Order: sequence, then C-alpha cells, then structure tokens
Amino acid sequence: MPILVRVPTPLQKLTGNRGEVNASGNNVKEVLANLEEQYKGVRERLYDESGTLRRFINIYVNDEDIRFLQGESTKVKEGDEISIVPAIAGGKRA
Repeated sequence: MPILVRVPTPLQKLTGNRGEVNASGNNVKEVLANLEEQYKGVRERLYDESGTLRRFINIYVNDEDIRFLQGESTKVKEGDEISIVPAIAGGKRA
C-alpha cells in the first residue's frame, strides 16, 4: 500500500535528495518503520532514545496533525500523504 511521504530538506540526504518518497504501512508508525527499512538513519532523526517521536518533529496525515488524531496509530491508506515537518524555532525579539 504506497503512501506518499514528504521529506523535509534536512532528511533528504538520507533519501537520495528526494523530497517525496513512497512507503508502506497501515498506520503512521508502520510507515515510519518502512522508511527506516528503505533509508537507514531516518529513525534516529525522528525518535529519541526511548523510542518516542522527538518533540520537534511534527507529522501530518493529509494536512492533519497526528497529535490531534490517534498519534502514530493513525490509520493510513493508499493515496494518503504523510508530511514530516521539523518545528522551527527562533526569531528576533522586538
């Protein structure tokens, strides 16, 4: 079941400089595991040492934040899109 995964620029060196890749799985967790099978090193960038998604990584399924769905258990189906979005911090105080 191919799912389109949009890969942020910092992770594209792991995906052969591709911003979009296909992965498979029935839920977000399985899709991310499949990404690691295809592109070694993705997992350590997305998960901390305890196996929890890093706080600064946001995952969206069809533009919906998984934190407001079922987290990594959010079901996906063929044709869905997953976006991996690293949080951006910083800025200048006025």
